[in-house]
Amino acid sequence: MEFTVQQIADLLQGKVEGDNLVKVSTLAKIEEAQQGALAFLSNPKYEPYLYTTGASAVIVSESLELQKPVSAALIRVADPYSSFSTLLQYYQTALIASKVGVEEPSFMGENTQIGENHYRGAFSYIGHNCKIGNNVRIFPQVYLGDNVVIGDNTTIFAGAKLYANTVVGSNCTIHAGVILGSDGFGFAPQADGSYKTVPQIGNVVIKDDVSIGANTSIDCATMGSTIIGKGTKIDNLVQIAHNVEIGEHTVIAAQAGISGSTKIGNHCVIAGQVGIVGHITIADKTTIGAQSGVSKTVKNPGTIIQGSPAFDYKENLRAMTVFRKLPELQRQLEELKGQQ
Repeated sequence: MEFTVQQIADLLQGKVEGDNLVKVSTLAKIEEAQQGALAFLSNPKYEPYLYTTGASAVIVSESLELQKPVSAALIRVADPYSSFSTLLQYYQTALIASKVGVEEPSFMGENTQIGENHYRGAFSYIGHNCKIGNNVRIFPQVYLGDNVVIGDNTTIFAGAKLYANTVVGSNCTIHAGVILGSDGFGFAPQADGSYKTVPQIGNVVIKDDVSIGANTSIDCATMGSTIIGKGTKIDNLVQIAHNVEIGEHTVIAAQAGISGSTKIGNHCVIAGQVGIVGHITIADKTTIGAQSGVSKTVKNPGTIIQGSPAFDYKENLRAMTVFRKLPELQRQLEELKGQQ
């Protein structure tokens, strides 16, 4: 795909400085870009590359004052990073939208309804009584069980598996290897020391505008639904257990694990390798630092916690400062004992 600098500026609501008819056909880092590429500059430490880059055009801040002549055409915008992200999104959407039609072999069950302008990749399987919206992209080797519902403009990448009765909203992205609706970890201990499986008969409900990273697993509810709220973004390799409820616009980084029946609020930030016990509540706008272990309810919105067990972030930093000094404190204590 090839665009003029002016076309890109119009898309980003920016202003062109230089030749607005220059054409670009690829995106690149400012330090690596060559002719025909579009780059961006948002971090001041990369400004020297602006004067040496081979890029045909660069997205820059409208407030940037040039220190030297620039050979590339400039597209001035309010926020270069956000504008470049918007451009990447348009580019990715255009690539995905180019996938249309049905590749064979593929299977679609009885009484399943599928909307217009869809794509079904080879070896995909869609069960019975499913309802799939318009502009849905289902890549090769995707499995959709019976009674699955998929909203408009949702993309399901290769190898994802959605168990029966899963509901996914509109404008969602489900990356490769995601599992939605597998059994929750429900086993009842018996008197003889064995464990009896507790049937998991609920489902998973994914609201609109959710992104789920590769190889993430979200378990179905024992009864009712495991729910992921609107706009929430989940990284790769995240485990979300049965009956968990996650609010709107929460972000969860890789290798986090959330135990059963925990409720997480809106606009929370959960960093990598966080572990959260079951049956607790996390308040809105809570931030949980990397590798934290959360063992109790967080009641106050806007709380920032860190550590295992997790507690107030600033107090944790102070505690870690003392912890690092423990060997020296012990040495001093032993010296004092020797002086007695």
